[in-house]
Amino acid sequence: MSQGNSFSLVVTIVKKGWGDKVVNASRKAGAKGGTIIYGRGTGVHENKSLLGLMIEPEKEIVLTIAEAEMVDPIVAAIKDSIGINEPGCGIGFVVPLTSIFGTAQIVCTLDHSSKDGT
Repeated sequence: MSQGNSFSLVVTIVKKGWGDKVVNASRKAGAKGGTIIYGRGTGVHENKSLLGLMIEPEKEIVLTIAEAEMVDPIVAAIKDSIGINEPGCGIGFVVPLTSIFGTAQIVCTLDHSSKDGT
């Protein structure tokens, strides 16, 4: 497990079809990638019904692990790309990570090694 570097998880919940825009924006800002998970849910601006039954709009949840110093540029890029601060466009938040393991750690470690020349 990697505990030496500070990493954060950027979570972005958007309308179905917008996940790729979030991943592309975050990659342009320096993220190495992202994971899109499909879900359902409603926000305050999405209360719709059909024949008296509430419809739960489909969502895409984008998970992006990044080094802590890259989080602000990534969040800014996401905000700019999809206008997430507008009503009904989604929500995002950042969670600090105490440790990571698996492929994400290997990719980050290799990236640091190539910058240091070691």
